[in-house]
Amino acid sequence: MNKTIQTVESAAAGSTFIIEDVYPLIDGGRFAVKRIAGERVEVWADIYRDGDAVISAALIWRREQDREWQSKPMIPHGNDRWSGAFTPGEPGPYVYAIEAWTDEFATWSHAVARKQRTGADVSLDAIEGASLLTKVHGVRQDAAEVIVRQCEDYLQTGDVAPLLSTELGEAMADSQSRPDLTRSPLFPLIIDRDRARFGAWYQMMPRSQSQDLSHAAGQHGTLRDCIARVSDIAAMGFDVLYFTPIHPIGSTRRKGRNNALVASEGDPGSPYAIGSADGGHDALHPELGTIEDFRALVATCLEYGLELALDFAVQCSPDHPWLTQHPEWFKWRPDRSVRTADGPYSDIVIPDFASVDRTGLWNAFRDAMLFWIDHGVTIFAIDNHDTAPLPFWDWLISDIRRRHPEVILFSKTYARPKPMKGLAKLGFAQSFSYFPWRTAKWELEQYFGELTRYPERDFYRANLFVNTPDLLPYHLQSGEPWTFKSRVALAATLSGNYGVYSGFELLEHEAAPGREEYLDSEKYQIKPRDWNKPGNIKPYIAALNRIRNDNTALQQTANLRFLGIEDGETIAFAKAATDATNSVVAVVALSRHVREFWLPLGDLTIDVGGERCPVSALENLITGEQSRIEWGGIKLRIDPDRDPALLFRCLA
Repeated sequence: MNKTIQTVESAAAGSTFIIEDVYPLIDGGRFAVKRIAGERVEVWADIYRDGDAVISAALIWRREQDREWQSKPMIPHGNDRWSGAFTPGEPGPYVYAIEAWTDEFATWSHAVARKQRTGADVSLDAIEGASLLTKVHGVRQDAAEVIVRQCEDYLQTGDVAPLLSTELGEAMADSQSRPDLTRSPLFPLIIDRDRARFGAWYQMMPRSQSQDLSHAAGQHGTLRDCIARVSDIAAMGFDVLYFTPIHPIGSTRRKGRNNALVASEGDPGSPYAIGSADGGHDALHPELGTIEDFRALVATCLEYGLELALDFAVQCSPDHPWLTQHPEWFKWRPDRSVRTADGPYSDIVIPDFASVDRTGLWNAFRDAMLFWIDHGVTIFAIDNHDTAPLPFWDWLISDIRRRHPEVILFSKTYARPKPMKGLAKLGFAQSFSYFPWRTAKWELEQYFGELTRYPERDFYRANLFVNTPDLLPYHLQSGEPWTFKSRVALAATLSGNYGVYSGFELLEHEAAPGREEYLDSEKYQIKPRDWNKPGNIKPYIAALNRIRNDNTALQQTANLRFLGIEDGETIAFAKAATDATNSVVAVVALSRHVREFWLPLGDLTIDVGGERCPVSALENLITGEQSRIEWGGIKLRIDPDRDPALLFRCLA
């Protein structure tokens, strides 16, 4: 924050202290800073007042719903810069603030010590200091014992020395009145659980999970088929199993294969056209199974260490029950037909979030989310944010977080940069990024430099999906294995969170002509596969996820540093764990050519027993081979056809 004065009283009221340049803050405290439970939260501020009085300051914090504050003293670092830290233990909304006051006893003792050094008489000063001891209140027993003892020593000897002892100064620090206590405004803080910081996501369409490949049109998969796939997904090392919508699908304006405007007999329609006579957002598609099957799926995921994430789309098909139950929630045309979305989305209806009964509509979406939370869902991927206003998302995030602080909400929209950042500021724990379109070395370095600088790193957690049901990037359309490996290696190492959409591991790459979309997309048809098809890269993905799980440096995004290799088609970077005890160096090829180059490591260090030591060797995380660093770097060779990524653990 640029010198915005944060005081509890107005200047006219004569507040004693100036508290400014507080860090961390997002837009002056308008939006919440994000951290992880168990993670140390450091707070810095400039704190000063007129004159040369001794200042004390404290960092205070509490959970938003609590009344009692917790407090820790802040430490001065010179030039009126102070710092403090605390470690929230549980997820949820918090607030923190800074308090400053004059330490009258310390001010007195410093003045007397200066006077003594000049040889001046301090007898009257001693009397004044002793009188300060009579004004203490709320004293702890141990501090009271020190105060009484030192006071008696002074009264018996008349010597000022007992009043200047360090022990007495510490006892008095928390025992004095604070008439000029100044508190900053309260600043918001969101504490998420660890899965918001680190996770590998696998997205799939449940209806395509049947292992019966004999049907030309595809046998509709069930939740039981999904249960059968959990072990395979867990074996690849994924942490989150992410489903596209699982609700009944409307038949009115149903889309056909490849988003055809007219569906053919048997076309299942888009799962994003939510709602039919079988129910809406709190119902299961009948062909997927029952709610008991869903509970069994959640239990199986937990057994294999997976969490279940659901797409949550605030849109309806024209057949959604709400259109007849609550027509006031929708916009209607002069001929009394409901207003649908345009063009490729004509099979969906956007509710009117500003309707006369917007409270009922907003609550209905919230209640649908609560329904799935009650059935074991802990993560929601929010689709099509532009269909609802920002105040709705602000309200929904706050309401869900207040009820269920363990729930993670993921913003999966590719909008303009500022709206994407704005949604993250509102409280989404994770967000899509522009990673799919950042392919050149300079683009990657520039973009991730932006995501890891301040203040973005304090509110924007990027989840790097390499592909989605809606997106087959041009660079994957060649189907070359090295490209798929390069992109997933970049995603898995640049960010703590990344994801793939099913079929990526099979190198699926058939695109609609001239577009970044899949041909024969399973958004509009059922598409079962042989998940062990020859040529798959499942072992490669599993190795990446194993390395991520074994190295805490790769379980976060912020501590990222690019290394300056003189090769425009190869990117190199180092990542360090928060406690600096683990550091990883990654080198990834951006083209297919075999390359040899010098990798400079500069002043990289690693924490060993509490001391920072220079990195002296690199251990290959695939082969286990160790290489000594000489002349500040190491010579490397990379063959993308064998492996486009070299990953090393730093050794001291």
